[in-house]
Amino acid sequence: MSPHAENITEIVAGLTRPQKSISSKYFYDERGSQLFDAITQLPEYYLTGTEIGIMRNNIAEIVELVGKQASLIEFGSGSSLKTRILLEHLDELAAYVPVDISEEHLLASAQRIGSEFPDTEVLPVVADFTRKFDLPTPRVMPLRNIVYFPGSTIGNFEHSVALDLLRVMRHEARENGALLIGVDLQKDAAIIDNAYNDSQGISAEFNLNILRHLNQVYAADFDLDEFSHDAQYDAAEGRVVIHLVSARDQVVHIGETRIDIAHGEKILTEYSHKYTLQGFAEMAGQADFRVEKVWADAEDLFSVQYLLAI
Repeated sequence: MSPHAENITEIVAGLTRPQKSISSKYFYDERGSQLFDAITQLPEYYLTGTEIGIMRNNIAEIVELVGKQASLIEFGSGSSLKTRILLEHLDELAAYVPVDISEEHLLASAQRIGSEFPDTEVLPVVADFTRKFDLPTPRVMPLRNIVYFPGSTIGNFEHSVALDLLRVMRHEARENGALLIGVDLQKDAAIIDNAYNDSQGISAEFNLNILRHLNQVYAADFDLDEFSHDAQYDAAEGRVVIHLVSARDQVVHIGETRIDIAHGEKILTEYSHKYTLQGFAEMAGQADFRVEKVWADAEDLFSVQYLLAI
């Protein structure tokens, strides 16, 4: 079965369950990537600015831990904003390997990075990073692999799936490798709610874009005007739950598959889990990583963590 056919099977399966769902990986076509970049600039969205501050304030220690002649493998490269901080400081980097499912956005970003850092070999990989993939061979043999997963994307996966993803990262890190990862922390609910329900409505537009993506790529016929954005923080579960809510009884199709959606019915599009330091360390341990170092901001809103492969 081709990857396209596998994706259609996955999408249909999600939309025909009692709790309808669409994997959050389908947010990230070209437009979705651009919308998410816009979200990171919003005043309510504390995550990106806080993480960049952590990176800048601790870059000397990060560089020392990474060491020389490493291959930097970024899962979900996006716009590579935070990666530039690393590329500006890492000593004798063997290669930069950005990995993303959105080919057009990835290649454009990789080209920009290559122009800005001509001494670094840039080897983009178009892949679904939730599954194992083949790494390219750099001209300079890396002494170790450093998997980089910035942002709070690990929180978008249910715990069992996040654990599976960490195991994929452990596979790509290989022996003597490490993981540098952003982990959002549990905090006051109002701060979290505002971050996912911004006043400009860009988060809502980003959420609805997942339907536009399915229309354009997978022969679906969603009417975006008949769905609304809903994001609420569940403090008991420590996660934001994000849905698209149907405005009426309606029928949509994906290819030849008919899907009935009731008025008020919710399609789950994303979770955003917020972790305690202990909870994340325990999960990482199950994937054969050991937390070596944690950096956080003064208010403990967010953390950047360095994990060793064991």
